[in-house]
Amino acid sequence: MNEQFLHIDDVVVNRAVAETPFHCDLSKCKGACCTFESEYGAPLKYEEIKEIKKNLNDVMPYLSEKHRNVLINEGFYELKGSEYLTKSIGSKDCVFVYYEKDIAKCSLEKAFLDGKTDFRKPISCHLFPIRVSDFGGDVLRFEKYDHCLPAIEKGKTKNMTIAEFCEDSLVRLYGEKWLNKLKAEIHR
Repeated sequence: MNEQFLHIDDVVVNRAVAETPFHCDLSKCKGACCTFESEYGAPLKYEEIKEIKKNLNDVMPYLSEKHRNVLINEGFYELKGSEYLTKSIGSKDCVFVYYEKDIAKCSLEKAFLDGKTDFRKPISCHLFPIRVSDFGGDVLRFEKYDHCLPAIEKGKTKNMTIAEFCEDSLVRLYGEKWLNKLKAEIHR
């Protein structure tokens, strides 16, 4: 086995996911993961599109008029090649972004946390800074961005790794049993 990777069932995990300190620090990054400069937003699984459509009416009240208009007139996703992605407004904000003071947040997650929907947010967003690549099976890697440097510092202070910070999303994607296998492999 390559020491740079952990193999958990049919998922390959880059060791950086298990070893890099990380804990989001929204007061410093201001929700940069929702506002990266890009023509496109977050990756979506095809089955997530149906879930988001089902919950759009409950998400609308959290959004600015500009974002609501884009959702109504243009929809919330695009197809680039074979990948579905959320729309980006002004090549910056995800279409689902709303602001609390100067911090970008996800309206899908807000509606979920407020008990209005049963869909939290796209798994690609929930997993961040973990990205999933498909090389004949899932490969999990740490997506490094300068905006996340404060999260690395906060992770050191809290003694928390990316894998620990993302436990909820990893359970959502692979299940509790898989996460326990990952933890056992990390501590082996």
